Amino acid sequence: MRMPDIPETQRPQIALLVETSLASGRDILRGIAKYVRTHEPWALTHEPHGLEDALPRWFRAWRGDGIIARLQDPAIAAALARMGIPTVDVLGVVPGAPFPLVHVDDARIAQVAAEHLLERGFRRFGYFGIQGENWSERRRDAFATAVAGIGGVPAVCELPRSSKDGHSWESMENELARWVASLEKPCGVMVCSDQRGARLLEACRRARVLVPDEVAVIGADDDEPLCEVCHPTLSSVRPDHFRVGFEAAGLLDRMMKGEAAPRQAILVEPQGVSTRLSSEVLAIEDRQIATVLRIIREQEARSISVDELAQLAGLSRSVLQRRFRATMGHSIHQEILRVRIQRARFLLSESDLTLAEIAERTGFRHQEYMGSVFKERLDKTPGEIRRAGRPPETS
Repeated sequence: MRMPDIPETQRPQIALLVETSLASGRDILRGIAKYVRTHEPWALTHEPHGLEDALPRWFRAWRGDGIIARLQDPAIAAALARMGIPTVDVLGVVPGAPFPLVHVDDARIAQVAAEHLLERGFRRFGYFGIQGENWSERRRDAFATAVAGIGGVPAVCELPRSSKDGHSWESMENELARWVASLEKPCGVMVCSDQRGARLLEACRRARVLVPDEVAVIGADDDEPLCEVCHPTLSSVRPDHFRVGFEAAGLLDRMMKGEAAPRQAILVEPQGVSTRLSSEVLAIEDRQIATVLRIIREQEARSISVDELAQLAGLSRSVLQRRFRATMGHSIHQEILRVRIQRARFLLSESDLTLAEIAERTGFRHQEYMGSVFKERLDKTPGEIRRAGRPPETS
């Protein structure tokens, strides 16, 4: 449905104080633009800038109807609060900011990162974060909780966001290298964000630690240029900042129409993991079990039996089942089902295949069986996961 033409002067005036220097900010802007194209004919005011920049000059004279902002500075937050117009925060790092928050779900991001390392067989873990950043601390705590289920206790290294001179930067890099060298290996390490990923990989080089053979690394935010220029390329959790922008625009729209701002943050689930070379490894000392895990991942699109796996591993069925459970802490059947669910969730979010086609491609007997497994394991239907994985379209 084509929106009616509305004169520019009659459109709601919306200021976007969202940085363009990071992929997360650019994805939020894309989500906002999608909402505007399909719902409201807003007049958007924005200019490229960095996350820590001051308010742009044009904002001093701006008089409008609503604001969406990535608020990093308490003084800027206070200035926006004094304006008294509907405002939505899409960062959430300013303590006590009086605005509703739409944000990625930091706890789920950490859980997805932990699951990625766990499924590769890691039983020793580390976390590299930013000192004093609430979102990094949330990811740290959730990561620790996720690996605690198998008795894991992550080693933690947290450094300040920035240094004041080259010498202190060098000192921090050396401190990070010493931390990497001290890790009991093989070890799976989560980095709070992709920006910190390159630093950790540099520290691994300084410590002469092999990635991913000795230390596997996964970041968060899936900033593709940053991940691809890392050596090796950096695996990363995809947090869905596009959806954050879309939901933030929807919330601002409702607030400008008189709806009260929600007291609880609106949290957006991650989409999965972009796997690259930094975590392409299996941390399994039992090489036959490592082979079975690799085969299960590679054969995710078809059914495979325990008997077939035993034959490929050169073991009897009973020996394979016993050794697999001793190594992984769960049965082969549970692992096969976990991989099928993971693949099905990806296809639900990223493809237009029908539920029947997805069930067939991921080894479920039929659509109804896939639905019952999802309801039992995830407490959601495939349809609910599909709807949550993409912004709604309008005709």
